[in-house]
Amino acid sequence: MILAKVLLAFCVIALGFGGLTVYRASERERSIEASYPPVGQIVELEGRSVHVVVEGTGPDLVLIHGAGGNAMDFTYMFTEELTDRYRVFAVDRPGLGYTDRVHPDLNGAFTTQAETPIEQARLLAEATRKLGAENPIVLGHSYGGAVAMAWALEEPAAGVVIVSGATMPWPGPLRRYYRVFGSLIGGALGGPLVAAYVGEDRTRAALDGVFEPAPVDPGYYEGAAVPLAVRSETFRANARQVKSLRPNLVEMSSRYPSMTLPVEVLHGTADTTVRPEVHAEPLVETLPNARLTLLDGIGHSPHNVAPKPVIEAIDRLAKRAGLR
Repeated sequence: MILAKVLLAFCVIALGFGGLTVYRASERERSIEASYPPVGQIVELEGRSVHVVVEGTGPDLVLIHGAGGNAMDFTYMFTEELTDRYRVFAVDRPGLGYTDRVHPDLNGAFTTQAETPIEQARLLAEATRKLGAENPIVLGHSYGGAVAMAWALEEPAAGVVIVSGATMPWPGPLRRYYRVFGSLIGGALGGPLVAAYVGEDRTRAALDGVFEPAPVDPGYYEGAAVPLAVRSETFRANARQVKSLRPNLVEMSSRYPSMTLPVEVLHGTADTTVRPEVHAEPLVETLPNARLTLLDGIGHSPHNVAPKPVIEAIDRLAKRAGLR
């Protein structure tokens, strides 16, 4: 009898905490989306919405953000250096920012499936084509580097710029964070817990790790709409995409030697998130038409802390591709 009462009390407390967490998560997500609404165009593609920010004139340039990010990672400061000579398309990847998942059945707590980089590239290429981009330069940062490489393998492109890109299969296990939250239980429970209880201090600390050894620009957290990443479905999508990335890179990397497009690869030597000796250096060795630029002392976000060499690489690739 005592055990039954204890179990009943535990169940009541657990249900109450669960209900409170879901309520807090929902309220916080509404507040975040009210504070950080879409700033670009919503492109509708057979029931799927893709958020794209289009600015500038000139040759077309598509910018693809990394894990946990959104298009405003680029529009915060980086695109203002480009829009005088490029028509820039900054996109939200599927499941992040304000872009839908590639397949509706990828939504929800109880799945571990995620769209592949190739599926993401196809959706983004379709959306930007609808806005007039036919043969763009494609730049990918971090996870976005994998999507940019998938684009080059599957869709028309003038050339590719890879910035701190996760583009090659890495040795050893994935970080525990993604193994846990990309799992069935971790994703189901972690999404609402993060949305409900992870505060600004914790999110800013995670940003520090991305930018270090450079400091985070004071306006970046708000200007890049960083809180969008803690919404339950966004958090799950991000974790599951990263958890499933390596087998996709195994398949993709076997096709890299056949790519003849010009490629510019940039990577910071102080990047501990995506290491250059694991990704950038072997990537360049597999590609017949690639150039590598290592950025001494720069971490994982070169376009934010050292934009000049990234912009120079874009201009260099435009010339190599015959666009300048």
